Amino acid sequence: MSDPVTPADAPVQKLPVLFVPDLVVLPGMVVSIELDDAARATVDAARSGSDGRLLVAPRLDDRYAAYGAVATVERVGRVQGGTEAAILKADQRARIGSGVTGPGAALWVEVEPVPADVGAKDDRRVQDLAEEYKRLVVATLQRREAWQVIDQVQRVTDPGALADLAGYAPYLSAERKRELLETAQVAARLELVVGWTREHLAEMELTDKIGHDVAEGMEKSQREFLLRQQLAAIRKELGEGEPEGADDYRARVEAAQVPDAVRASMLREVDKLERASDQSPETSYLRTWLDTVLDLPWSVRTDDTTDVAAARAVLDADHHGLEEVKDRITEYLAVRARRAERGLQVVGGRGSGAVMLLAGPPGVGKTSLGESVARALGREFVRVSLGGVRDEAEIRGHRRTYVGALPGRIVRAVKEAGSMNPVVLLDEVDKVGADHRGDPAAALLEVLDPAQNHTFRDHYLELDLDLSDVLFLATANVVEQIPQALLDRMELITLDGYTEDDKVAIARDYLLPRQLERTAMTPDEVTVTDEALHELAASHTREAGVRQMERLLARLLRKAATRLATGQASGPVHVDVADLKDLVGRPRFTPEVAERTSVPGVATGLAVTGLGGDVLFIEASAHEVRPGGSPGLTLTGQLGEVMKESAQIALTYVTAHADELGVDPAFFDRAVHLHVPAGAVPKDGPSAGITMVTALTSLATGRPVRSEVGMTGEVTLNGRVLPIGGLKQKLLAAQRAGLTEVFVPLRNEPDLDDVPEEVLAALTVHVVGDVRDVVRGALGEAAEVAVERAA
Repeated sequence: MSDPVTPADAPVQKLPVLFVPDLVVLPGMVVSIELDDAARATVDAARSGSDGRLLVAPRLDDRYAAYGAVATVERVGRVQGGTEAAILKADQRARIGSGVTGPGAALWVEVEPVPADVGAKDDRRVQDLAEEYKRLVVATLQRREAWQVIDQVQRVTDPGALADLAGYAPYLSAERKRELLETAQVAARLELVVGWTREHLAEMELTDKIGHDVAEGMEKSQREFLLRQQLAAIRKELGEGEPEGADDYRARVEAAQVPDAVRASMLREVDKLERASDQSPETSYLRTWLDTVLDLPWSVRTDDTTDVAAARAVLDADHHGLEEVKDRITEYLAVRARRAERGLQVVGGRGSGAVMLLAGPPGVGKTSLGESVARALGREFVRVSLGGVRDEAEIRGHRRTYVGALPGRIVRAVKEAGSMNPVVLLDEVDKVGADHRGDPAAALLEVLDPAQNHTFRDHYLELDLDLSDVLFLATANVVEQIPQALLDRMELITLDGYTEDDKVAIARDYLLPRQLERTAMTPDEVTVTDEALHELAASHTREAGVRQMERLLARLLRKAATRLATGQASGPVHVDVADLKDLVGRPRFTPEVAERTSVPGVATGLAVTGLGGDVLFIEASAHEVRPGGSPGLTLTGQLGEVMKESAQIALTYVTAHADELGVDPAFFDRAVHLHVPAGAVPKDGPSAGITMVTALTSLATGRPVRSEVGMTGEVTLNGRVLPIGGLKQKLLAAQRAGLTEVFVPLRNEPDLDDVPEEVLAALTVHVVGDVRDVVRGALGEAAEVAVERAA
């Protein structure tokens, strides 16, 4: 940097000064400055006290400069966005002197202008530097393709003005521009900008060279790949064979034991892989697809057991009861063993598979039954959870064009099993949902159809996969939530729940030994009587399955282990009925039917929920109509549309047959309120029709319903009792609730064959076709009830 010598007669000016952060303004530059309070005061002072002239000086790193540029305020206005700004045009350099006073709130200083270097134009060295700098600037602008700026640079002839154009250069730092501002001699300024521009050009050339080398390297890799492919083809023609390695997909495909159609498809993909570049994204997709297809067990099948009796023994050892599903598996095994003995086709082919749906409440053993079936058959077992699945691609897979594409859960299950004939358990098939990504239940139609699944096509594989020898077991809690088309493709086997005796047997033979093992105890240390197990099943649980029963046993054994560990028990812990209160607490369920039905207007119905069968109380009440009001029916208890219609039908029937039922017609001048507890639980279905008729008749006649009576059935306007579903679960619930007499529809009589004998022995079941028989029997006129079904 060189400081000019200011002539003694150089005029000293007094100007307001504007310090600009991180910006260096050189003579000849036109800049726009956003105005804050301080800048606005400086501009106002310049326009009022110095003919619009001010000094613009940089402030870098909170340091004020010793030099600045004298500038003129060309215009003040607002830029886009509404911010106020001023346009300044710098004229010449100036040195900042001492501060002085001046009008306005601005800072005024004495300014010593730096005179222009008049003789620089005639200096040969300056001319050469100017030409060199112009050449470098044009070369830089050509790389940026800034052709209009090049024309403007070519028109600049003054060396000093040319050097000060560096103030617009984006590649120069603010510190370098400040150094340029403080250098008054033209030759020195040109030397600085020439050196800096050369450095910048060298960096640009190096960057271009690196980019060029990278491009050449990619072309070289592609050339090497092509040569290697040609070398492999030459070796193949010569019969020398290709080198072994993980990437030798062609040899792996030709050696794989796969169907011919699959091998042909795989070889086509290998051809694509050999032609593709290593840098191509398609290469990774092809490798992943080939690895997936090669990993599938196309030719692997396990041998089914041919000892039907031994397989049935395995099923009986693993699960108590469940005779229907055990019989079906045994039949399946017997047919396969017979076909194997006679040399008939056993695997593959249209319609040779089996698809069974195990439907029932939670805790009855549906999921664990799948493992037992696989063990009985001697097959691999895979569980596929479908609860909450809403994407069709989860079943059929993603298209290979998507990033991160995978085959569907069915293909992954076969791959995990390692054989083409596993037992695949599709758990919670009724919990499958649908959204904008498709309907997974619809995608299951092909999977679970024995007439179609021998050519199942996954979207990712796009190959025919034979699923006909897979034994599919599906589980569900609520059959009504399964689409009808999907339900039609499966063989429905209902698991309705356990009786109290079944629960005690399961607890004694299965649950208690398992919990003893988990608590590291032996039967010699803890014993539980059958009476205690009966009490747990009757008074502490009220469920169709045995999950809560197992939790109570686990709690009981933990308490016993604590007593043994703390010395509270000196010897083996013996658990009887009297000990249950201390170990598992008070009974949670006590008989309440007698209390609820002790007043007229309450009847006990039977219902089926996702948790199994349950009793349902229908409560009816009536009150006088307020002045100006009208009689009507009020319904509460979160009832569905079907149940609301049943209530309307029941009221209409009682009104129309008041004389036959012994009801005073004046009763219907009152407002009737029908409520179904619990109010927080949604309820729907037609099977509460006869219960509503009985409750309304009980209220109208003032006769309470017999406390030991329960009922279920749909009613028509003519009083006919129509059949309902879930009869077995409802009768199990009636037994658990302590009922002894049940009215069921006449057309449901064949369903009683599926009800356990101990349940029928504990209940008196009346099959009725007319609701008047129900009303007479429920209100105490038992002699006129329809004929009982013989035990």
